[in-house]
Amino acid sequence: MILDAFKLDGRVAVVTGAGRGIGAATAVALAEAGADVAIAARTAGQLDEVAGRIRALGRRAVTMPCDLSDLAAVAAFADTAAAELGRIDIVVNNVGGTMPNTFMTTSPDFLESAFRFNVSTAHALSQAAVPHMLAGDGGSIVNISSMMGRTAGRGFLAYGTAKAALAHWTRLAATDLAPRVRVNAIAVGSVLTSALDVVAQQPEIRARMENATPLGRLGEPWEIAAAIVYLCSPAGGYVTGKVLEVDGGIESPNLELGLPDL
Repeated sequence: MILDAFKLDGRVAVVTGAGRGIGAATAVALAEAGADVAIAARTAGQLDEVAGRIRALGRRAVTMPCDLSDLAAVAAFADTAAAELGRIDIVVNNVGGTMPNTFMTTSPDFLESAFRFNVSTAHALSQAAVPHMLAGDGGSIVNISSMMGRTAGRGFLAYGTAKAALAHWTRLAATDLAPRVRVNAIAVGSVLTSALDVVAQQPEIRARMENATPLGRLGEPWEIAAAIVYLCSPAGGYVTGKVLEVDGGIESPNLELGLPDL
């Protein structure tokens, strides 16, 4: 049956930023597909809640509360996951994000920090995980990029630049790691997570976001998680080096956040 191609029985996944939002939804979805899951985020209480949901599905869960902007901690997460769960087959680089900023207040340090948090963290975890993946059957890496990595939006210079870099890192890493490790990304649209609360709770801005999206609504975390399961499973076994757009069909957000000029 075709549904068997989406199963992840016997696999081990590591997911960053998994305390809430897309990361939490992904961790649970991977467990529903049959994987054991190691999760990392800053807040231990959130990780414990997600781990409880994973274990309720009959899967093993490992939590690692840490600062994911610390590249040494990110690399250690892979080794901890492999030691406790026996292998690594799937890496989901979900942690990332950067606050909107005007052009003149986007300092070089701000830009570099955005790159580090969105790109360097993905590289550090993937580099630490790949030897474990190659010791087994290979595997799949999925990076969470953004529509802002391919469209323009005022106030998103640092974030969009970093996510564009992550998308191209995906293509280059896929070439380097083929054929045993597949590397793909998802260009996420506007999704209802806590990171979007400040914007989504303002009716006028939310309406503009919805109107700019052909499907006329904001996305749900589980919809991104479903795409991740596909890319990590045998169903996506002939896909690598691609950026899958899960964004409601948006091409140009035309989003005005109310930032001052420049």
